[in-house]
Amino acid sequence: MPLIHVEGQAEALCAEEGETILAALKRHGVPAAYACEAGNCGTCKVEYLGGEIFELDRSEYALSSELRERGVVLACRTQVWGDVAIRRIDAEELVEHPSRLLTTRVVALDAPTHDIRMLRLAIVAGGPFDFTAGQYARLEFARGIARDYSMANAPGDEPLEFHIRLTGGAGSRYVAQKLAVGDEVIVEGPKGASYWRERHRGPMLLVAGGTGLAPMLSIVRAALAAGRTEPMRLYVGMRDERDVYMEEVLARLAARHPNFGYEIVLSAPAGATSRRTGLVTDAVGCDHRSFYGVKAYVAGPPPMVAAATALLTSRGLPLRDLHADAFVTEAERAALAA
Repeated sequence: MPLIHVEGQAEALCAEEGETILAALKRHGVPAAYACEAGNCGTCKVEYLGGEIFELDRSEYALSSELRERGVVLACRTQVWGDVAIRRIDAEELVEHPSRLLTTRVVALDAPTHDIRMLRLAIVAGGPFDFTAGQYARLEFARGIARDYSMANAPGDEPLEFHIRLTGGAGSRYVAQKLAVGDEVIVEGPKGASYWRERHRGPMLLVAGGTGLAPMLSIVRAALAAGRTEPMRLYVGMRDERDVYMEEVLARLAARHPNFGYEIVLSAPAGATSRRTGLVTDAVGCDHRSFYGVKAYVAGPPPMVAAATALLTSRGLPLRDLHADAFVTEAERAALAA
């Protein structure tokens, strides 16, 4: 029976041949960061130190070839076939909240842009709902129609707030065409490991693409409400002016808190604009030469997350200080899982 030697663990873990590293860690109750468990998000990265493994297919956005060359693997897609040694990249401050199955009621459904719906849910039963800023939950709108969305509200605040992009999938179609105020929505969670590391006392860099703003806003709201005064800089990437939303909220936060600043970057503006243009990651790279002492949080489309990861790590940011959440579609997740 293969053994998994986890740096920092006194005893090796027994694994079944062909079992994934993540499955073995979970079975033994060893804290581990993970989310999709299908090789899409990249949350479960670990350093591979040696041993006999076989790596299953994964999304190119979840683990770049550069990181793989540096010895990083995805625990959920790495099978054990002999004794293996690993090092957890993010072993500190792993939090676990009780998983809840909430019954909620739609109290508001707004359209801040042409393709985003802002959903607010009041908890009817199953609470309390404890989570850490930056996590997400699974929303079931009807039988067989469920999707993962990040909370945008700070923990403890109600109603729950979600930003839903209308991508054409079953979940967003239901929200666009059928969901109404007063409807019941089942919420399961919390999930995800790309949450705010509250013990960190240095600068924070947050990068969002599209509705990746939701978890970043949750982190900002929570950190500012907790009285944090360290520098906090948020970059938000949108395509065009018509895609910009929540700017009034960001402006109010920036006006009240001198340590918080934000910038909205447009990648494909249809007309003249006074905003910065280009890729949001280019703006980050232009403004920051060093990421020493920084905790970075990234959320949004996989290409943006991959570009941000490449930029930040190439300039010396340790992987343990990077917490990224790639928003893969249900179609992409199903294709890889198959």
